[in-house]
Amino acid sequence: MTVTVADRSLLGVVGSSLRVPLVTGGESRYVNLDQAASAPALTAVAEHVAELLPLYASVHRGAGYASQVSTSVYESARGIVGGFVNARENDVVVFTRNTTEALGLLASAVPGETVLLDIEHHANLLPWQRGSGRIVLSADTVAETLERLDAELAARPAALVTVTGASNVTGETLPLRAIATIAHRRGARLAVDGAQLVPHRRVDLLRDGIDYLAFSGHKIYAPFGAGVLVGRKDWLDVAPPLLQGGGAVAEVTLHGATWHPAPARHEAGSPNVVGVAALARAVSEIGRLDADAWADHDRALRTRLITGLEALPGVHPHRIFSDSADAVGVVSFSIDGTDARLVAAYLSAEHGIGVRDGRFCAHPLLAKLGIDGPALRASFGVGSTEADVDALLGALTLFLTSGPAWRYEFVGGQWAPVDDPRPRPDWAPVLGGSAVRFGCAA
Repeated sequence: MTVTVADRSLLGVVGSSLRVPLVTGGESRYVNLDQAASAPALTAVAEHVAELLPLYASVHRGAGYASQVSTSVYESARGIVGGFVNARENDVVVFTRNTTEALGLLASAVPGETVLLDIEHHANLLPWQRGSGRIVLSADTVAETLERLDAELAARPAALVTVTGASNVTGETLPLRAIATIAHRRGARLAVDGAQLVPHRRVDLLRDGIDYLAFSGHKIYAPFGAGVLVGRKDWLDVAPPLLQGGGAVAEVTLHGATWHPAPARHEAGSPNVVGVAALARAVSEIGRLDADAWADHDRALRTRLITGLEALPGVHPHRIFSDSADAVGVVSFSIDGTDARLVAAYLSAEHGIGVRDGRFCAHPLLAKLGIDGPALRASFGVGSTEADVDALLGALTLFLTSGPAWRYEFVGGQWAPVDDPRPRPDWAPVLGGSAVRFGCAA
């Protein structure tokens, strides 16, 4: 038997042997193809968290042994995360809850106008709408898009250019070094929303010319509530504190306060020691992977999925640019005449496959692509294999030829199996048909 680069996982993940019940009876191996939303924890991360919890305590001000250990774990994580992305010596690592918070913090710190593209996730769009953000409309090619970006900056300078590293809709990456060159030549800095790029490719601030990078632990196999903003310190040293409270202040009176510089300035309150420790361990494990083997594994799975989808009648993978040179393991697609929400419910209920349906917190991009309703998205990572891709393609083939075996009803904005017999843990009750579906599905 021929062994391929993608027939096995690269790292162990929690839940890889999970089996889930099916509405048609029996159970199936759970196929997690929704990792662009939240990736499972690495086994090494979960083990590290279990090791840390008995020693968890207050940080920075505690005199006890456990406090000293927790403080060292928290602060050493800055160097680990900074090293993972090859941060500059004077860069600062600020821990946040997620990419959204990190980009919101950066938006509050920029001393001037910001230029962005129209293909951004809401996290890298909404913060700039509140301020002086200017949007450059992307073209059908990356090359022309960069020309438009350069022309915009030449006509009207800006302090910052902010772009997605990899699209959360199509997985397509942008040439960050080329964008950095344009931005720096025009006197601007470059920020990158790395939420989808960092879990799939080695990112190097020095090599790529990135001034600020934001990403989330829950997308890089550390789902414990920590994110990060890494970048140049000067703007963050004088920006309004992200939160106002203990830890961010040097001195407080009844009428004012003196604030610490970054990173403490933006980390008020009791920090998420466990989440930060998990994030540091996750990037340490990822950092040990051979960068080329990691990218080859990802590309092989994506190629297998795209090829299989294009062979199915009426199935259309989505793409932004005709000349994009690289894309990560995130693939969205639509099926002619079919509600994506029904397909997602079918895949889960009858095959134990988890995908995402909706508009992926990128409403303007989906509109640009001509998608006027929800689409489907399959995404994978270091724990994924060819068997996962083949399971999805097989289930879609069956759907297109035979349709669902179960009856479904549309309730509360989503399709659900009628009289769903699948058991649930007592601590995770079924919400019922009156539950409101939040997020970016609408």
